Parts: sequence; structure tokens; C-alpha cells
Amino acid sequence: MALSLPLIPAKTLTATTTITQFPENPKTLNLKQCKTIKELNQIHAHLIKTRLLHNPRIAQTLLESAAIVLPEPMNYAISIFDKLEEPDSSDYNIMIRGFTSKQSANEALILFKEMCERSVQPDEFTFPCILKACSRVHGLKEGMQIHGHVMKSGFGSNGLVQNTLIHLYGNCGEIGVARHVFDAMSERNVITWNSMIAGYTRSGCWEEVVELFRNMIEMDVGFDVVTLVCVLTACGRLADIDLGEWVDEYAEANGLKGNPTLVTSLVDMYAKCDRVETARRLFDQMPQKDVVAWSAMISGYSQANQGREALALFHKMRKTNVEPNEVTMVSVLSSCAVLGALETGEWVHSYIKKKRMKLTVNLGTALVDFYVKCGSLESGIEVFKKMPSRNVLSWTVLIQGLASNGQGKRAIEFFNLMLEENIKPNDVTFLGVLCACNHAGLFDEGRGFLVSMSRDFDIEPRIEHYGSMVDILGRAGLIEEAYQFIKNMPIEPNAVIWRTLLASCKIHKNVEIGEESLQNIVRLEPAHSGDYVLLSNIYASVGRWEDALRVKIQMKDTGVKKTLGCSLIELDGTIHEFFAEDNLHPHSEEIYNATEDMIKQIKLAGYVPNAAEARLDAEEDNKEAYVSYHSEKLAIAFGLIRTSPGTTIRISKNLRVCTDCHNVTKMVSKVFNREIVIRARNRFHHFKDGACSCMDYW
Repeated sequence: MALSLPLIPAKTLTATTTITQFPENPKTLNLKQCKTIKELNQIHAHLIKTRLLHNPRIAQTLLESAAIVLPEPMNYAISIFDKLEEPDSSDYNIMIRGFTSKQSANEALILFKEMCERSVQPDEFTFPCILKACSRVHGLKEGMQIHGHVMKSGFGSNGLVQNTLIHLYGNCGEIGVARHVFDAMSERNVITWNSMIAGYTRSGCWEEVVELFRNMIEMDVGFDVVTLVCVLTACGRLADIDLGEWVDEYAEANGLKGNPTLVTSLVDMYAKCDRVETARRLFDQMPQKDVVAWSAMISGYSQANQGREALALFHKMRKTNVEPNEVTMVSVLSSCAVLGALETGEWVHSYIKKKRMKLTVNLGTALVDFYVKCGSLESGIEVFKKMPSRNVLSWTVLIQGLASNGQGKRAIEFFNLMLEENIKPNDVTFLGVLCACNHAGLFDEGRGFLVSMSRDFDIEPRIEHYGSMVDILGRAGLIEEAYQFIKNMPIEPNAVIWRTLLASCKIHKNVEIGEESLQNIVRLEPAHSGDYVLLSNIYASVGRWEDALRVKIQMKDTGVKKTLGCSLIELDGTIHEFFAEDNLHPHSEEIYNATEDMIKQIKLAGYVPNAAEARLDAEEDNKEAYVSYHSEKLAIAFGLIRTSPGTTIRISKNLRVCTDCHNVTKMVSKVFNREIVIRARNRFHHFKDGACSCMDYW
């Protein structure tokens, strides 16, 4: 409330100024023209001089102006409140509201305690104010105590109090208690329904959000934009495109498309429902786009595995005056991680430092994930150590990253540190630990961890954990034991389990179990081209060339098509994409010349092309040429001519690295004195001085 001075502006008040008349009801005073403490001070001084401050209603109006109207901290309001002889519930309400609105909710709780100790009885407005303060600090224990006070004071059926209780319990994760309060209400308005729906939204109870909204429609309860925003969020999480489109049509028919928050929610919903083009069309039609809208669209591309589009949109956002926030950065880093776009991700990290953005658990974990997925382990560990707080996901991301990059023993060291800090691992953490045992050749330790899951942590192993154990045994050459392990599994093995065993059979040249593995794969699902290639390679490795050719012919006759290999390399912030025998790149002639020169040089060092890796329909005379132009070879050659000597070359590939490309990359790393990091479909390969981190097992 504010004091209105129609004749003399507040800024002209002097020590001799007098105000002769106030409205009969001081609550109608208008102090909004008091923009600063200085102006309020002038009025305050005048009220003291004229002794009008002794009027409780006038004093209360002044207090409300200092505590709520002015944006300054509460110091001045406290000085006024402390001079009140007998503050009543209204005075306390004003102070509690002021503390809560100015991010000092703990002080509001302290004041409420003082109010009770002074036997000042709360009124119907006190409880909503103090319950809101509890909600701000997630003070569930204090909120429950105040709820008891509410019931004793006879305000349990007050609608405003009940709405605030629903908000409190929903915000503190006690959604069941919130629903109990909701169900006990005799009358509910749209605020009540929105409070309940918002509580379900915060708790991730998406089905309940949709169910409650459908109840609103059936009961002919009016809803508003706040309701629809929550419902659209739920539709996105549930991929409920039908309801999402209904909301879109309703918004269009009722002229709500001008609300940017609602349109942003529509963008987010469509993107999460795999309707990215529709989301982008809505996004492009928005006349004004804030950071939330940009982040929603970038996140949509990222979650739809359209990383290049996400980065392109982010670069477009940078040209505007919209500052990215944490959500933007997490989505961009996720796309950089998928694409292996180290340069762009490093720029994002620099931006985070420059803007002094808080390294939250989400942002820090995204940075760690980005670095380890780009093979930059030391940078990832450095970020991890600087994070002020870490959760189980943070530890798991680092453990998995170290394991997939061939740093198995180091991953297990971090797992032990995690346990020392009393962070309980989850099932995904154990996948990383088992992967670490695999890459470090620790098959006895792997057995121990598999047993420890259920024995020590009450985590039931999933089929992925059993698959990791099969991989561990296979790497150790224990093919028969791995085979028996599959036969004795408590759950039915899937195609992935048998595919893992088939890969082990290729390394250790076990024809018999390899044949059975492929038979089981075909029985369970349509076999991939890679499955046939693995068995063909097993035959070739023991000199059974006719069988090797027969498998490839079988693959062709059954219509199994080999997935097109694709390799990506980032140079100067641009992602370059290569396919086998690709001539679409604008510098393809230069790249092919560089590839031929690269092959010539490593041949002098002893490289012999493996023609068995050529495609089945390649002419005999062209098989060596075909093998020479696999996508990763083109990407590596491009990296050699476009980066400075000694620079690490980083490649991302969508498939498993073939034997010939693996041999070529080892030779290139030695002949050209380059470290080369290839992130393939199933693991990382770090090549240096003619050797690979996988120790030729992948």
C-alpha cells in the first residue's frame, strides 16, 4: 500500500512540510511513488513529526511499503517493526511476506516462531504466508508442524490455506499428502487444481497430471494457461501426442498462441514426441524468443539425436542478444558429446567460466560426460574434481567414461572413492564397473562385482550386467566358460548376449561356438550385417575361405544390407562427415589424394591391406582400393592435411572399427607421429606410437 500526496510530491518534502489530512482508511494510502528508501524516509520523518505514526493503521501502511513495495532488503522494514509497541498479526504477516518475497524465508520462519512465543494469534492470512516460506526452503518438518497449528486454530477448511498446503507438500515431494489435502477439500477453484497438477509435475508423476486434467474437463472445471503448460510438459514426457495436439488446437481456437510460455511448452512437447519439424515451425513463428524458447528447441534437437541441428541453432542463438542459461549449455554439451565436437564444447566450457555460471550437478556432469565422450579424460577428471557437489550420476559418468576409454583400473579406483564418500552406486554404475573390469582384463574382479551387486547393494543384475560378464570372460579367452555362463543365466539371453560371445569368438578364432552364436542371434531377431561379417571373419581367420564367402553370399541372399559407415571430424568448429568412397565433400579430390599418399607411406612401413574387409560386390581388382577409402581413413587423411603436425586427431564413427582400419590407424599414429582417438559404436580407441588402448580386442 502507498501514501498518496496529491498536492506536494514526496521528493519535495522538507522538515517544515506538514500534511494536514489523511484518508479515513489508511489502507487506501498510496506510497507507490516512493521509489527509494530516501523518499520513504522523508515521509517517515513527517509522520513522526506530526505524531501520525502513533496511528497503528498508518504505521502498518508504512511498514508494508518498506517490507513489500520497495525492492530494497528488509533492514529498513525491520527498523520500523522493532519500534512497534505491540505488533499484531497483520504486522507479522507483512514482515513474513516481505522476508519470503525477498529470498529470506528462513528469517520468516524465525519471525513466526517469535510471533507464537509472544502469544500473537495467527489469522487466516498468516498461515498461507508462513507455509509459502516453508515451501521456499523445502522445510517439510516445519510445514508439518504449522499444518498441525492450522488444524488447532480452526483454519483447516480455509481454501487459501489448503491451496498453500497443497503447494507446500507438492514442492517438498510429499505428493501423497498433497493429494490427501486436495481430496478433502469441499470446494476447489482453478488455483487448487493447478497447485495439485504442479505438485505432480514437480514429482514427475506425468500420468497423474494427465488424469487430473481429464478430470477437470469431465467436471467442467475451468482451466488456464498455467494448467496447459503443465499438461504439455506431461505430454512430452509420456509421448502423448494426441493430448498434446488437442491442447494445441484448443490454444489456437481460443487465441492463446500469443502467450510465449504456452508456445514454448508446445515446442518442447512436439520435440519430445519426435515431431521436431513441427516444433521448429512453431519456434520460427514466435515473434520474440527468450532463452527458455531457444533452450527448448535446442534440447529438442539434442534429445532427437540431431546434434548437428542443435549446434547450428545454438550458433544462431549466439548471434542474437539472448544469453544462454544452464539448460541451454547442458543440451549443447550433450550434442557435442554425441558428435565428438571437442572444439565447440571447449568454447562452451570457456563461456561458462567467463560468465561465472555456477557449476551445478547437472552442468558439471554434462561437462564431464562431454569430455570423456570426446576422449579428453584429464579435462573430464579436472571438471569432476572442481564440482562443489556430485551425485551418483556424476560418479557413474566418470567411471563409464574411464572404462570405455580403456582406463579400467583407474575407473575402479574412482568407484572405490565413490564408496568411501558414501555415495551408493546404482545398476548403471555397476555397468561401468564391469566394463572397466573388461577393458582391464580383470575377470576375477568382474565376478566379484557381479555377486556384490545383489549381496551388498540389493541391486538385481539386469541382462546388460550378464552381457558385460560374458564380454569379460570372452576377452580373457575363456570362451567355453562364457558359453556355459550364458546357458546358466537366470534370465533368457537375448541377441546382444550372443552377439557379444560371437565377437569374442572372432578374436579367439572359435568356429564352433561362433556358429552357434549366430544361429541364436538369427533365432531371436533379424541379424545385423555385422553379425554375418563377424562369422565370415572367423572362417577367414582359420583359412576356411569358402565358408567365409558362403556367409557373405547368404547375407546378400537374405537381403541383409550392411549399414553405411559414417565418420565425423570437427575442424575449426565445423563438423565434417564422411562415408565410404564418398565424393560429396567439397574438397574430396584433395582428400582422396591425401588418403592415397597416407596409404603409400604406411605401406613403406609394412602395412598390407586386408582385402577381406572389402564389400561383397567389389571387383577383385578393386577390393584393395575400396578398403582404402573407408570413412575413417578419409576422415583421418583430412585431419592430417588440415591440422598442425602433432595435433591429436579425433574421429567419431557410427560402426565398429574394421580390422583393416584399425591396422591403418595404428600405422598412421606411428608413421605420422600423431595421437588418434576414434570413438566407435561400442568403445573408444586411443592410438599412439603404433599401439591401441584396446590392445587389439574390440
